[in-house]
This record gives sequence, structure tokens and C-alpha cells, in this order.
Amino acid sequence: RAYTVGYGHLGDGNLHLNVVADAYSEELTSLIEPFVYERTAELGGSVSAEHGLGQMKADCIGYTKGDSAVSLMRLVKKTLDPKGILNPYKVLPLPGEVTPPQ
Repeated sequence: RAYTVGYGHLGDGNLHLNVVADAYSEELTSLIEPFVYERTAELGGSVSAEHGLGQMKADCIGYTKGDSAVSLMRLVKKTLDPKGILNPYKVLPLPGEVTPPQ
């Protein structure tokens, strides 16, 4: 059994989903995450919001952004934050690591 709660700042199009279950289940995660990312892509959304990607989800950007878009993001980040001190735990995948889901 699982419950989904949507929250966020919908005025600018950002919706966050929190899925709550009785206990952590890798099986449930493997079913939910691809569904959410694929549906997000179908609707023209993005798996990343204005604050970037967490370390555990960096590879998920491939659902909605290609390597060229991520390269541009990386360039902007490097230009504005050459020391990597702003929002330090938000990351982008390395060049060549952005792959669409299988």
C-alpha cells in the first residue's frame, strides 16, 4: 500500500511528489520512478527543478534532457560558480553520462 502526496509551487509549474508506503520497498521504487519520469517527459516537464539534481537522481535527467542541454547547464554552472560552492550537493551527470532510459 502506498499513498502519493503532491505539493510544491504549482504557480511556476513545479510539482513535487512524495510517495509514502508502510515500509521501504525496492520493488515499489523500481515501479514508481520510471512511471513518474516517463509521464513527466510525455507532458513536457523536467525531472529537475530550479535547484538542480540530487546525487541520487543525477542520472534521471536523461528522461527529459539530452546531452547537449546538460552540457549547456554544466557550462552555465561552471561560469557562475567556478569553485562549486553554490548549492554544493546538487549535481549534473558527467559528459557522456546522460542517456535516455531503456
